Amino acid sequence: MTQHTTDRRQFLAGSVGAAVALGLGQTAHSAAPKQKQEFYELRTYRIDNAANQKLVSDFLKNALLPALKRQGIDDVGVFKLSESNRQEKDKDDQSLYVLIPYQSLEQFSAVNDLLEKDAAYHKAGEAFFALPNKSAAYSRIESRLMKAFSGMPVLETPEGKGPHLFELRTYESSNANLARLKVDMFNSGEIDIMKEVKLGPVFFGEMLIGDDVPNLTYMLSGPNREIHDEHWQGFIKHPEWDRMKKMDKYKGTVSKITKWYLEPLPYSEIQ
Repeated sequence: MTQHTTDRRQFLAGSVGAAVALGLGQTAHSAAPKQKQEFYELRTYRIDNAANQKLVSDFLKNALLPALKRQGIDDVGVFKLSESNRQEKDKDDQSLYVLIPYQSLEQFSAVNDLLEKDAAYHKAGEAFFALPNKSAAYSRIESRLMKAFSGMPVLETPEGKGPHLFELRTYESSNANLARLKVDMFNSGEIDIMKEVKLGPVFFGEMLIGDDVPNLTYMLSGPNREIHDEHWQGFIKHPEWDRMKKMDKYKGTVSKITKWYLEPLPYSEIQ
């Protein structure tokens, strides 16, 4: 083999390699990076009177939320049932709802170990932890773990001055396949319609662990109940929603809808 032939082959190989590298580089720069989907824990502290609600609220405000912030966990929401909703459902229900966003399952799994080592957390919660069994401030904590939808991979706090009204909705399905189809429906356009009509989505979560599975849970926001209801009417009348709800693949995906209207507590990081 002559030196000329060897040089030519090396040149061609180098040219092809450069072209491939350039093409890969163009693809990497032209494709927008996908946002990593968050995980959400929704805790419900079951409380049956106003005095105990204050005890739990003070613990959340002074001990838990500051400790979570030290772990790099922000935008934690703390809510109670709106007065009208409480009267409609159970006037004695003083439960608190805590929404905690996690960047990863690793962050979620590390929370309790880090709390155990957090001296400031234990000091701030000392009186709360010392309550005797017969005087416990809450009966139980119900906890649900969700993964954010790809159509809205990270939590979005409401625009404008708060406090806002929040609507928490759970859609149950009769089997896992139908539940996944309903998630697909949101990702394929339903979320976009909700944003367009100003329903103020905060998060959408596919339930991984919790009660009443399979289901999905999401949260909307509005300035007040009246305006929020007007935004819902805009959604119901939207031509794209009218088209989507008639698609055969999405029919019968939801077997039960449960909703709660919530108000943020003053220290909630979602207002």
